[in-house]
Amino acid sequence: MAETGARSTLRAVLVGGAATALTLPLAGAAGEPGDGTPAAAQVDQQAGSSREPTKSIGFYVGKDLTDDGSVLLGGFGHEPSSHWLEIVPRREFAEGATTTVGITDEARMPGELIEIPQARETNKYITSHYSEFAGFPAPLTNGGLNEHGVAARDIWSPSSERLLEFTDDVQTGPNYSDLSRIAMERASSAREAVEIVGSLIDEHGYSSYGGNSHLFADQDEGWVLVNYGGNQGLWAAERLGPDEARVSFPGYLNPFPVDFQDHPDEYLASDNFIDFAVEQGWFDPDESDEFDPHEVYGGLLPHDRQVSETHPAGYNMQGELEEELAEELAPVSLQDMMAYVRDPRWSHDRSGYGQVAQLSDVKHPELNKLWTAVTGAVTTPYVPIYIGAEDVPPEFKQHRYMTKGAAAEWLAADYAPLEATRYATRTFKRLMYHTCEDPETFLQPVTAEIEEFERDLLREQERIERRAQARLRSGREELGRELLTDYVGERLLDALELGEEVVSAVEERTREDSGIRLPSGRELPGETFRAESQSMNRGGLDGAANDIVHCYREALDDYPREHGAYSDQAGDLLGRDKPGKPGRPGELSELGGVGADVDPESLRDALDSARQEHDPDADWDAFADAVQRELDD
Repeated sequence: MAETGARSTLRAVLVGGAATALTLPLAGAAGEPGDGTPAAAQVDQQAGSSREPTKSIGFYVGKDLTDDGSVLLGGFGHEPSSHWLEIVPRREFAEGATTTVGITDEARMPGELIEIPQARETNKYITSHYSEFAGFPAPLTNGGLNEHGVAARDIWSPSSERLLEFTDDVQTGPNYSDLSRIAMERASSAREAVEIVGSLIDEHGYSSYGGNSHLFADQDEGWVLVNYGGNQGLWAAERLGPDEARVSFPGYLNPFPVDFQDHPDEYLASDNFIDFAVEQGWFDPDESDEFDPHEVYGGLLPHDRQVSETHPAGYNMQGELEEELAEELAPVSLQDMMAYVRDPRWSHDRSGYGQVAQLSDVKHPELNKLWTAVTGAVTTPYVPIYIGAEDVPPEFKQHRYMTKGAAAEWLAADYAPLEATRYATRTFKRLMYHTCEDPETFLQPVTAEIEEFERDLLREQERIERRAQARLRSGREELGRELLTDYVGERLLDALELGEEVVSAVEERTREDSGIRLPSGRELPGETFRAESQSMNRGGLDGAANDIVHCYREALDDYPREHGAYSDQAGDLLGRDKPGKPGRPGELSELGGVGADVDPESLRDALDSARQEHDPDADWDAFADAVQRELDD
């Protein structure tokens, strides 16, 4: 067969400038621990503020219920503070090193900090950090994804009042965030995460705010663990199989067999888990061969929907939502889970971020990734954060906006350049507030812009991963990590630019249509300042003025919905026929762009990738076509 001009040119490039590359070796929740706010600052938190401990949500879908055989874990934490992204590097520590855990006397259930042994080496992991919770030292975390493909979510799970009466005057031991962090630092499987958390509670105790839970998952299975308040060392965990969907909202356990210790593949718990209840007269093993943890120790029985000011669509309806995932949405796709975490029934101003982990047998550990929205996903796009990336842009790191204690002292000069950058969380909070002021007008077109952006990101993942894999498997790990770092950074900044463009469009239209609504405030007899200068916190306001900010309206749509359901509205807000594509033309040529000279590393990537599929000695044409496709990508 005659060579085409393109293939002839490619042959010249390969033979003349990269022949040696053909022989490159291939390398084989959390709950609410009280506000701890000084009395003088609580003037605005009178009757009507309703700060019940209803925080965080987690969704698990086993691999038999997903469209591609991966395990899905999604969710977020409810915290009224700043949130920021962090890729925590792998660390090595000297023998005898310790880590600080616990809570302080500022917590609603006070405690004291202690030191416990640190591991000699800790895993790399991705997380969303935050600063809220009186008495719980920042930075706090609800989990994330580590280099071994272990994902974690942390969700409140209230213990009963009768159990909490046993709480020590001064608690010691790791708190919920410490346990989440240490699991990410040390676990190589979901089960091991449970064993690590359980052993930490067994050895050091647990500093509680009233009861908590964790969802851990890897490519094979999930585990839900509840750590109970009351300082009795009580904890228990239940395996989640491949054909299960679990919603923690709050976290709960199903009944255990009394002989659960004979079934270690399905159940794990503290040695005193049933014995303590027997000693208190709360359970009689002679009357039942099943032990219901929530009936005995729980403060809120699951599957009983509750509606509140902070959850206008309700919470504690785990069974309903599990049915949605296992029946209405199954087989569940990554996009389905992204839309589900974004659902305005629970994603609102209390949502600190959005995370979705798609857990499968990746071709290289550095290609594990966590799809992350830096703040509430209802109006924030997800961006894939690869574990192989080294860092994120400054705009996605800690800033002083909504960070606990930031208003109490001047900024340290060391942090001035970081604080001077734009703050992505602030941008997407602005978009949320504008959108939720008039969701009937804005929620669907805003969602359309965001999800069209995400769909473009989804389409390019295979190409990015092929390029990164070519470097990682051919002994060029540093260049592979550099590619992933550049990619993650570029796409995060693209998301920020999209957010700024969309929020500007929504704000402009709001000003034109109705103007910016100003607060009515509170009646404060004898005071002359305007309502705009009163406290902006909830409390003391009338009716809907005291609500949290949320976009949920029952008549707005039927939920759950498909990702991309509003695609016909993409571009409407921005006044163009097509929504913006991720990336700025010409900037990502090293990642595979066209229109520029092929750089050596891109050529090496293309050669390595093509050689995995075709032997150039056996079928030159197929090999050359594969290289050309890689370069065209």
